[in-house]
Order: sequence, then structure tokens, then C-alpha cells
Amino acid sequence: MELRHLRYLLAVAEHASFTRAAEALRVSQPTLSQQIKQLERQLGVQLLDRTGRTVRLTDAGQSYAHYARLALQDLAAAERSVLDVQDLTRGTLRLAATPTPTAYLIGPLTAEFHLRYPEITLEIQELTQDQLESALLDDRLDLGIAFSGEHLPQLAAQPLFSETLGLVVGAAHPYARRRDPLPVADLHSHRLALLSPDFATRRHIDRYFAEHGCRPQVSVEANTITALTELVRRTALATVLPEAITREHPDLHPVRLDPALPARTVTLLRRDTAYQSAAARAFTALATRPAAGGE
Repeated sequence: MELRHLRYLLAVAEHASFTRAAEALRVSQPTLSQQIKQLERQLGVQLLDRTGRTVRLTDAGQSYAHYARLALQDLAAAERSVLDVQDLTRGTLRLAATPTPTAYLIGPLTAEFHLRYPEITLEIQELTQDQLESALLDDRLDLGIAFSGEHLPQLAAQPLFSETLGLVVGAAHPYARRRDPLPVADLHSHRLALLSPDFATRRHIDRYFAEHGCRPQVSVEANTITALTELVRRTALATVLPEAITREHPDLHPVRLDPALPARTVTLLRRDTAYQSAAARAFTALATRPAAGGE
């Protein structure tokens, strides 16, 4: 048995097709099929069900693939540990964040990290919280910045700071100069631009509206904070943003809500059994300093 047998099996399971898996692996389909059959002969069990329109793992295959995936993750971590340089003169940090921390926290943190450790290569992604947590478990990320709550098993969470959200409008909105708190029920008649429903921030906002019996008209859904801020600046739409973002844009006007949106905790996530490189430990120390970000 060789490592390629494990990689080949997991590729077929992921793509549910020998053809697509072979293309992804850049091997011929007959070679791929032969290697999988060789693995099945060595184990003495059938790992793949080839009888349907798509190829899927058998019960034995699912059990084996689970441990094969863990083994490859551990081997990848072992390779990174060999390459890891404790004085931070070489290495890579794979980092992701959800949209709102990306908009105001990732820039300052990664800029300071780069100034301190310029030889470390940073790989930064913006993901939904679900995508981020899955990527951590699959060993495609070292660290993630998201929000506290129910996390996937095997993830360790370290609180960073409290994030406060608020209603925000542009200069064209009638509430741009409002000073009195706005009852949340009054938002029934206003059009909003919000993040799309697959984002944790949107779910947080929707829960707040539902708890207070408010159903505002959502006219625009976007998957970036930049799109929302630009829309609000140029239209009479309102949105919900962290106060940290609003403070950085003088042409955005906060409107106090009554009751206020509940704060939430920004959290640093990692896989609790994963190897922590020197770069990951250095970034964690930077992110968890007092007043490293937020309120």
C-alpha cells in the first residue's frame, strides 16, 4: 500500500466519478481504476460501489476513507513541522476570516504580522463561517477568525473581543441626521442591503429581527462588506455593520436602534489536534493581545 492509493480513493469519493477524479489527479482513468482495485485486493473488501450513475463509497469504504483522510492530514502536518523554522525566517500561515472581521481586523493584524515576520508567506481567504470551520477540519487552514457559538467538533475556540453591530445609512437616507433611537419596529417600512443568508452575520441579524417581530424588506443581498458599504453610500438603502467599520467611513451615518443589536464575540479558531507552526503561534499571540482589535 502506498500513499497514492489513499489519495486516489479520496479523490474518487470526492468527485463521485473515476473520470473527474482522474482529471483532477492528472492520471489516466485506467491507471486510477487499476490502483483502486489493487487497494481493494490488499484490504480484501470492496471500497467503492460502481453500480449506480455515480461512484460512491461502500460502508467499508466510508470507514476506511475516514481514517485515510486523517492519516494524510497527519502526514501533511509532519511535513510542515519538518519545514517549520522556529525563528520565523521561513514558513507559511494559512488564514481565513468571515466578512466582517475581514473588513476591519484582518488588514491591521496581517500588516503588523508581515512587518514583524516578512519572510512568512501569508495565504488569506474570506469564507463563510461554515466554510471556514470545514477548511480547518480538512487541514486546509491553520487559523480562522469567526464568531463564538456552536462549532464543529475538534475545533478549539479562543475569544478575542466583543463586536458591536448597528444600523448604518448614507447621506441620502432620511435618517442620516437622526439622533433619537429608532424603534426596531419602524424598520418594517425601510429597505435594507444585507449579507446573504449563508453568512453568520446575516443569521445573527435575522434572529434579532425575528425576536422583535420585525420583517424589513431586504432589497439587496451581497457576499462582501465592500459591496454593502458602497451601496449604502450611494443610495437610500440601510445596512447593518460593525461599529468598527462605520467609524472608518465618515460618509456612513450610524442610527441607534431600540433595542440595540446584541454584541457577539469574535473568536480565533483552530483544529485542536493540529500541529501549530511557529507562524501560527506567533499570529495567535498577536491576535490575542489586549486591545488587538474591536471594542
